[in-house]
Amino acid sequence: MENITVLKNPGVSMNKTYGINVDKEKSSKVKTGFNPAIRTLMAEGGLSFYRYLTSINLSRESDILVLPSNHHYYYDGKELKDVRILINLKKLNLIKHLDMFLNTLVRILPPETNFIGCFSDSNTLKRNGFPFYHPSRLFNRLNNFLDFRTDQIMNKNEVSELLKRNGFRTIDMKEMNGLTYFYSRKVINQFN
Repeated sequence: MENITVLKNPGVSMNKTYGINVDKEKSSKVKTGFNPAIRTLMAEGGLSFYRYLTSINLSRESDILVLPSNHHYYYDGKELKDVRILINLKKLNLIKHLDMFLNTLVRILPPETNFIGCFSDSNTLKRNGFPFYHPSRLFNRLNNFLDFRTDQIMNKNEVSELLKRNGFRTIDMKEMNGLTYFYSRKVINQFN
């Protein structure tokens, strides 16, 4: 992949897939504000996603790869070997083959890699007065059907179990502004 230097800092490079590759020796000497991956996170994931990352003390970490919600890219094991934090901006509810996606991630990510993402919790929608038959919910389901998308109904327990079944340990989950954010870690030597 072609790397593009960001902010004239030779220690930080960002490739065209919104991923980040940080040379720690070079980047430790120069501070230039937000990490490019964090800027991508804020631009596409919003301020709530950044606040969640800050609340779990990972916003200043390096070796972050952000998977944007509206782009599709392919990575191989070599490209992901230095990733310590993988952030998926697409809600889990909208991933069509979620088990396959998580199983593939756990097979190619290095041990102890942090995996962070979000989903719409059906229990939160009920608590906030939006039952499943709410007109906007029905409209979204119809729209998803017509667009051949998926909008799976999930809750915290189901997502924790799904992550566990696919080789991740859930460390934290927090509801913020209508979405539930999760922080998980690949179990050591799982599927390796």
